[in-house]
Order: sequence, then C-alpha cells, then structure tokens
Amino acid sequence: MIAAWDVQIERLAPEDADAISVLAREIWLAHYPGIVPVPQIEYMLAQRYEPAVIRAELARDDLWWDKLCVDGVLAGFSSYFVEHGTRRMKLDKLYVHPRIQRQGHGGRLIARAAAEARQQGCDVLMLAVNKHNATAIAAYRKHGFRVADAVVKGIGGGFVMDDYVMERAV
Repeated sequence: MIAAWDVQIERLAPEDADAISVLAREIWLAHYPGIVPVPQIEYMLAQRYEPAVIRAELARDDLWWDKLCVDGVLAGFSSYFVEHGTRRMKLDKLYVHPRIQRQGHGGRLIARAAAEARQQGCDVLMLAVNKHNATAIAAYRKHGFRVADAVVKGIGGGFVMDDYVMERAV
C-alpha cells in the first residue's frame, strides 16, 4: 500500500532559516559519516547552513530556496541558482529526511528546480555530488542525470570536495 502524503513545496522564508539549519544538521549527520569525515561535515554545515548564511542567500534575487513539508512537517529542502553567464541552473542543495526518502519527494524537488530552470531560460540542470555517495548518485541517475565531469575542489579549512558533476536537460 502506498502512503497518501500531504506534500507542499514552497519558497523558503527568512523565518524558516533556523529550522532548515536544524534539519540540515540532522540529515547530514545521518547520511555523511563514512562518506565525508565528521570534521569536514561540521565545517560544511557551519559554512553553508548557519541561519545567517541562509538568510543572506534568501535576500538574493538570483538564488532560490524551496522547502518540502510532508504532512505539515518540514522534511526537506533544495536551493538552486543560474550559473552566471550560462544557460545552466545549478541544483546546489537537495536533501530529504531519511525517514521519507525513496518516496518521490526528491523527484518533486528536482522537478520544481527544473521548472524554474526553464523559466529562467536554462537548458541544463546540473549538480555536484560526492563520488562516494552511491545512494545519491543512483537517485540522480534515476531522474535523468548523467556524469559529465569529475572535480576536486578546495573549500577551505584544509578540506576538499571530490565530486562528480552530473547534468540533465530541462
């Protein structure tokens, strides 16, 4: 039997930043140990998910954040932006709480980002994913993404991201 969900995807508001920060920490600490060292997880959470950082991104007019609520509970989020000077939308963040993964919610967030990409005149939706994150890579392939490149990029603090760049047409 398939569960019936009340699913809402809406633009994130500044007052949601604290809750998103808490949710990001919960998801990252459940998923990334074993893929990324815990000190790097802590560094990246501070760098990307502090409420002030989220609020600053929400103030931009070239970057979008969405929140996913399932049965009235904040359960996931995404953010994306148009790469300057290109027709490519970067899906920068996409996270769904482990308790409701593999139920189509990530696909809903991808579809919303793809729709915004089309509206912004983009041809491609792209993302970066850790090369050792087999679960996410499989999910992205399921949604039409293919590996287009492999990159290693310093992010500060002595840490690097060792990623695949994946993309799909929109």
